[in-house]
Amino acid sequence: MMISRFSHFFKQQEVPAKTTLLQEGQISRTMFFIEKGCLRTWVNNDGKEITTQFFFEGDRVASIESFRTNRPSLYSIESLEPCILQTISQKDFRDIIENSPELRKELEEHLFKRLLHSQQLFYSYLKNNPQERYQELIKQYPHIVQRVPQHYIASYLGITSVSLSRIRNRR
Repeated sequence: MMISRFSHFFKQQEVPAKTTLLQEGQISRTMFFIEKGCLRTWVNNDGKEITTQFFFEGDRVASIESFRTNRPSLYSIESLEPCILQTISQKDFRDIIENSPELRKELEEHLFKRLLHSQQLFYSYLKNNPQERYQELIKQYPHIVQRVPQHYIASYLGITSVSLSRIRNRR
């Protein structure tokens, strides 16, 4: 992203692992650009955390639906590792997007990729068994398996840690 032109709008934030950056139900007022580290999004289902996505260096993260509409976020955002983040406020982001057609186009592309990823995950849940979903994850996103603790991967795949252990041992 061409944020260097707009660097004066960004603030650096360093957070330790296991830091909640946005709580489900809050309105998202900040967008995060990951310089170093790993974030995850997750939802609460009757006290059980279900991981919905992982983000790494170079990714940008916000509850974009909440960020754009001022409605409560459907999910939480949390750091899995110590992170160095560049943050931008909702207001500054809006100002930049309104005054930069190339950044608006880049945002559209980013949103399209997020939508595509969500659809792939959704259809994978419908079509594939847990073993196939795990193999797909390894093939498409090997860095997730290398950096993310097993219990988060299991929740992302919609299975228990024990089931994931069995799947991994079959390979």
